[in-house]
Amino acid sequence: MDWQALTLSIKLSLVTLIFLLPIGIFFGRWLAYRQFFGKSLLQTILALPLVLPPTVLGYYLLVAFSPNQGFGLWLANTFGTTLVFNFQGLVLASIIFNLPFAIQPMLRAFAAIPREIREAAACCGMPPAQVLWKIELPLAWPGIISAMVMCFAHTLGEFGIVLMVGGNIPAETQTIAISIYDRVQAFDDQSAAIMSFSLLLFSMITISFTYWLSERHQHPYV
Repeated sequence: MDWQALTLSIKLSLVTLIFLLPIGIFFGRWLAYRQFFGKSLLQTILALPLVLPPTVLGYYLLVAFSPNQGFGLWLANTFGTTLVFNFQGLVLASIIFNLPFAIQPMLRAFAAIPREIREAAACCGMPPAQVLWKIELPLAWPGIISAMVMCFAHTLGEFGIVLMVGGNIPAETQTIAISIYDRVQAFDDQSAAIMSFSLLLFSMITISFTYWLSERHQHPYV
């Protein structure tokens, strides 16, 4: 087991979750309750990482983050930093790549809350922030937890987008998935098998947990 790569992958997953939790709640709730012009287009853009090959998304992010043009050039001139081949760039790329895995389960969770419950709370004089904190979040928490678990597991196994944006720098951008690839290239089949089986087992546990959570809370809100 490449513990350094595994530690980096876990760190990347946790940092990604810290940012995705409020982003997912905001967009999930907003898209569940609001109707506006261009909503379908926005949902299409947010869902693109589900079907877009990671290397394609990684290529566009690499171009966008490049310090030679556009956003990357502005970032380099303004803050003297870059987002390619470092951990900060991996975090931003991971957030973008995992947006649909965070937003869609939360959207479904908020959409499943009957409008009458929110309207009754508003009639009782509860401000919107209190409705969100005391009513909506407790009812939507299974979807929120499922989204976070899936995002963590998905980030842990990222390969294409990580390699495109971060490269393969030990202790900086070399995640567990890239380490497995390196072991295969070096004909170290035993290490590759151990790490691959560990990710396989973790993925199975993650998916089983999300299914269990979904089935356990399939009931009407009464």
